[in-house]
Amino acid sequence: MLQGAVVVEGQNLGRRGDPCVMVIFGAAGDLTRRKLIPSLYNLAKYNLLSREFAVIGVARNPISTEEFRAKVTLDLKEFVDGPLDPIILEWFEHHVYYVTGEFADDTTYQQLKDLLPTVDKTHNTHGNVFYYLATAPEFFGLIVERLAGLGLMAQENHQWRRVIVEKPFGHDLVSARALNRQLLNVVDEDQIYRIDHYLGKETVQNILAFRFANGIFEPIWNRRYIDHVQVSVGETVGVELRGGYYDTAGALRDMVPNHIMQLMSLIAMEPPISFQPEAVRDEQGKILHAVQPLSSEDVLTRSVRGQYGEGEIAGHHATAYRSESGVPPDSRTETFVAIKLQVDNWRWAGVPFYLRTGKRMGSRSTYIVIQFRRAPFVLFRDTEVEKLTPNQLVLHIQPEEGIALRFAAKTPGPAMRLGIVDMNFEYSDYFGKQPSTGYERLLHDCMVGDATLFQRADMVEGGWRVISSMLDLWKALPPRNFPNYASGSWGPKEADELLERDGRHWRNFG
Repeated sequence: MLQGAVVVEGQNLGRRGDPCVMVIFGAAGDLTRRKLIPSLYNLAKYNLLSREFAVIGVARNPISTEEFRAKVTLDLKEFVDGPLDPIILEWFEHHVYYVTGEFADDTTYQQLKDLLPTVDKTHNTHGNVFYYLATAPEFFGLIVERLAGLGLMAQENHQWRRVIVEKPFGHDLVSARALNRQLLNVVDEDQIYRIDHYLGKETVQNILAFRFANGIFEPIWNRRYIDHVQVSVGETVGVELRGGYYDTAGALRDMVPNHIMQLMSLIAMEPPISFQPEAVRDEQGKILHAVQPLSSEDVLTRSVRGQYGEGEIAGHHATAYRSESGVPPDSRTETFVAIKLQVDNWRWAGVPFYLRTGKRMGSRSTYIVIQFRRAPFVLFRDTEVEKLTPNQLVLHIQPEEGIALRFAAKTPGPAMRLGIVDMNFEYSDYFGKQPSTGYERLLHDCMVGDATLFQRADMVEGGWRVISSMLDLWKALPPRNFPNYASGSWGPKEADELLERDGRHWRNFG
């Protein structure tokens, strides 16, 4: 058993996190109260959080440590599922601190530098610190530079210092490269943890186990047996209160180079030589760089953009994107994207990857469809079977996490007739359902120094490279038909036509 491993009811839950201090820049924001603090509570509940641990919040709000502790308690009561453990709650109240300051003000970092030794001594955190940048993107480089300038990123005497950077990692390839250079000028790559909360989902992590631990799938995981792959990320919500930000980003920037390309790379990667972080990320990086860039003509024929109009979702009226708060009435920003990509390597040559994401869709669901080639029809030509339905493997990522396999079976009776069977597996049915925000695994991995599920600089740039030509052409050629899909639908008809031209169809759920 691993040293420091945690066992609950016979299950090895893994190694307990290292002693450390977590410094949250942007501690007054929604991400902190809804996700980060509840994630820490869940880790503590399952004994995966070191008892030698503390949190320092940094934000501009002029409040005291005592007021911040009271706020953390209220946030835990609001956002943690189920009843709270009073012992854990009391423990949190004595391990949380606060620094008031602007991110561009040198005195903020000096206050932090003065506080860290006290917190380290009080809670015996062994001098280990990781910084979580839950801030606007323009502060990422500035904060890391200021920390490094005061020696707060220096790693000495076996003490580690790390920084978690939230997306977006730039807004195009040029800015992503600039941010990477800015960070790498003052810290090493192995200190940077670029977070993507989608990779905290159990099904996403299980892709590696599913592919490489089961001898029946990997032999057919290639162009000889797989017809095509679909990756769908649908959201029923609109832009809500993020209209001002979203209108400068759009669906392409917001979802494709990070979330969707990470899912695609895990599905398409070659077997790594081990599950060591660099071995896995090496193979993911190879896939991202093997994706064929789209030419300007390809962008016109192999990509679709859309913007939602009015419609109905779950019996409720949904307003058009252009009527959302903070959105210009003539906005040309896309809220839907569909792309056909090809991976230029031996395993996937000729196998299209269809990617789509959109807001105000028919259901909130994220899933990956692996469609296999049809079996030969020759055996069934003298039967009542008219055609064979291809097998599909579906990896459900949210809201319910699970795996489904679709196959044909003979229906009862004397005639040869086939029915379609879906064999479903849901994690909650077999392994129970544990409270999760999606951040627990990622925070824990940072605490133990496992960067497997975090993006490396070359992976970030690889994702942006894939969509660069789309960004350029869409900027030069404004859309003429926005809005072009109703809220509650599955996107514009052009997205369906993208597959229908190839004799294929999207698999929709919900």
